[in-house]
Amino acid sequence: MTRPNILILMVDQLNGTLFPDGPADWLHAPNLKRLAARSARFANAYTASPLCAPGRASFMSGQLPSKTRVYDNAAEFASDIPTYAHHLRRAGYQTALSGKMHFVGPDQLHGFEERLTTDIYPADFGWTPDYRKPGERIDWWYHNLGSVTGAGVAEITNQYEYDDDVAHQAEQKLYDLSRGNDPRPWCLTVSFTHPHDPYVARRKYWDLYEGCPQLAPPDSIAYDDMDPHSQRLMDACDWRGMAITNAHAERARRGYFANISYIDDKIGAILAVLEATRQEAVILFTSDHGDMLGDRGLWFKMNFFEGSARVPLMIAAPGVAAGRIETPVSTLDVTPTLAALAGLSMEEVAPWTAGESLLSVAAGGPRAPVPMEYAAEGSITPLVALRDGRWKYVRCAADPELLFDLDTDPGERINLAPVPGHAGLLSRLRAQADARWDLARFDEEVRQSQARRWVVYEALRNGAYFPWDYQPLRAASERYMRNHMDLNVLEDSKRFPRGE
Repeated sequence: MTRPNILILMVDQLNGTLFPDGPADWLHAPNLKRLAARSARFANAYTASPLCAPGRASFMSGQLPSKTRVYDNAAEFASDIPTYAHHLRRAGYQTALSGKMHFVGPDQLHGFEERLTTDIYPADFGWTPDYRKPGERIDWWYHNLGSVTGAGVAEITNQYEYDDDVAHQAEQKLYDLSRGNDPRPWCLTVSFTHPHDPYVARRKYWDLYEGCPQLAPPDSIAYDDMDPHSQRLMDACDWRGMAITNAHAERARRGYFANISYIDDKIGAILAVLEATRQEAVILFTSDHGDMLGDRGLWFKMNFFEGSARVPLMIAAPGVAAGRIETPVSTLDVTPTLAALAGLSMEEVAPWTAGESLLSVAAGGPRAPVPMEYAAEGSITPLVALRDGRWKYVRCAADPELLFDLDTDPGERINLAPVPGHAGLLSRLRAQADARWDLARFDEEVRQSQARRWVVYEALRNGAYFPWDYQPLRAASERYMRNHMDLNVLEDSKRFPRGE
């Protein structure tokens, strides 16, 4: 078979409830709406873990954090874990990454042949949580609500500087691929950091949401009425240190929506280059996790509620019918899906992934209950969850169980776990969780990992320090025109199309 080119467009912290069937009507996202119109749209897609590094390692490998051992934003992603980049590269693809993937550890490629940018976040163990000190905030890197109170307008920020470069490098790579100097099929992953907080946007995008009815967040829940994990997240965000007003919340949501429009512009420019250079590619769009955006009084992610755990997922590919698919799926499914689209042997890929190919789901087939894990800041022991049809079940050794009926209670306000009429269902879901997870062992493995990393991090920062952060290679003597090149050959080879 002719193996297709693959373009993966990933964003950061995009709430999947805003993509019930592509972008919500009221979002100013014309490019993503056009992409949605020709895509299989998975309305109930979930992250494997609602935090950046764990979620991305799972997205790339098809394995849960308990298998990757990427429990939090400072846990090493081991170089012997196969990713979709490894599978595709092994099959003859050229693989490249422009943007963020939050790899921690000395391996900063994980199967990518080329990285076009550095990452936006550190690659070392400095952001390691510590279960030995429950309730202790690590102020210099923990989230706080300053992202909410500081929402507003800026023309340049740390994150804009990064994503402007991510888009530019991706466009230049697509131009380079069009020249045909490498006959291999390609897989280009473009990964932005927006619309991740802080909720600061350029004026042109901010102004799009003047008077938007969706600026007011859903109803909050009083701290004393929250479940224990939500209370821990509130404490981790230092909620008592900053009073969040309705005006703060509306400005934060406005900045977030504005940055969805910013990302839409960047994606539109990338797709325009793809079209102008007459290249065809499978296109997959998703996010690593969501953002609560003030729902229940919570912000950011780190929990299994819909705003945090649900993500957009769309695939435009030959032979994959456009339309909305309700079956719950996972970002774990991306790796086996890419392998299937590329015609790789699933017998060789399947042993290394817990995901399932979305091609059969898109064709109307079933998908097993979707698992999720969380074992990072704000937790004191691992949490796990299952989305099984209409039901969502959450388990944690430190907390009461949670059970929600998402058909009748999409806002997840009514915990059915203590309701006697649901005892049979609860028993079935509990048995599914017990068959999948040994929570005591999971907890011990996380604690050992954290303790090791605290020792290693302090040691490596004592004396000479060599960082693991990726340094993009730019061989200046191989760029543009140099005296070991023939100018005539150079000008012709760098032109596409030729002869027009």
